[in-house]
Amino acid sequence: MQRSVGKIAVLGAGLMGHGIAQVASQVGGYEVSLLDVKQEFVDRGIEMVRGSLSKFVEKGKITQEEAESALSRITPTTDLGKALEGSKLVIEAASEEPNLKLDLYRKVTEAAPADAVIASNTSSISITLLASVTRHPESVCGMHFFNPPQLMPLVEVIKGKRTSEETVAFVREVSSKMGKETVLCKKDSPGFIVNRILVPALNEAVFLAQEGVADPADIDKAVKLGLNWPMGPLQLLDYVGLDTTYNITQVFMEEFQDSKYRPSPMLREMVRAGLLGRKSGKGFYEWGAPGSTKTK
Repeated sequence: MQRSVGKIAVLGAGLMGHGIAQVASQVGGYEVSLLDVKQEFVDRGIEMVRGSLSKFVEKGKITQEEAESALSRITPTTDLGKALEGSKLVIEAASEEPNLKLDLYRKVTEAAPADAVIASNTSSISITLLASVTRHPESVCGMHFFNPPQLMPLVEVIKGKRTSEETVAFVREVSSKMGKETVLCKKDSPGFIVNRILVPALNEAVFLAQEGVADPADIDKAVKLGLNWPMGPLQLLDYVGLDTTYNITQVFMEEFQDSKYRPSPMLREMVRAGLLGRKSGKGFYEWGAPGSTKTK
């Protein structure tokens, strides 16, 4: 079945969701419904989109008219039915919690158009598991953007056990229209490609800080200069969210049954304390207002 996309529903207006919505509208030219469970979350997401577009204007990347046009194509809502209405692609960007996502997928499969593709931005949770509660598991796949979606060029496309080749081709085509390069993860393996490599490295950096081997700033400096990373691992953790990374380690532990993925006790304690990184205003670094992109 040939699918065409006029409208995309993005479920989740947070750190990743708002960026995905912006890219879909600004670069892809799609009409976008941006959904979250509370109006304050949706409003915050729209403000983040507005702020990001303003930066593009300031840097001369787009015109003010293009920014306003992109924003006008994004419709904020807290109504799942309205978000899904007419959407041939649903991009789920909810919190990295399996039970929460499964509950959402049960609701989406009841309300979405029958021929809609449901794509998850999950960074670690099984696509096959998410698809198992839907009516059309062949139309479910992974569509993993990287933070921030407005700037990072990669999308990992993940094939679940029952994902059709048509669905994979469709998601790759839409990703390309959004200006992204894609890689295909042929097996539904935890962490897919990038996070399978990255998360153990981030976790090991926390162990170094926990053990007092070096200060966070020196750990970051060493990796930036020694490995040519654009950002050190602890600063990257603050960007990604310590809670997101911790949740991924839990998925790895459960799926692989291997203690090498055990999260650092320091990581666990920081998450419990609400020190989640820039989303909370403080993690390994002070960020000021929650959501800020610059350290104090």
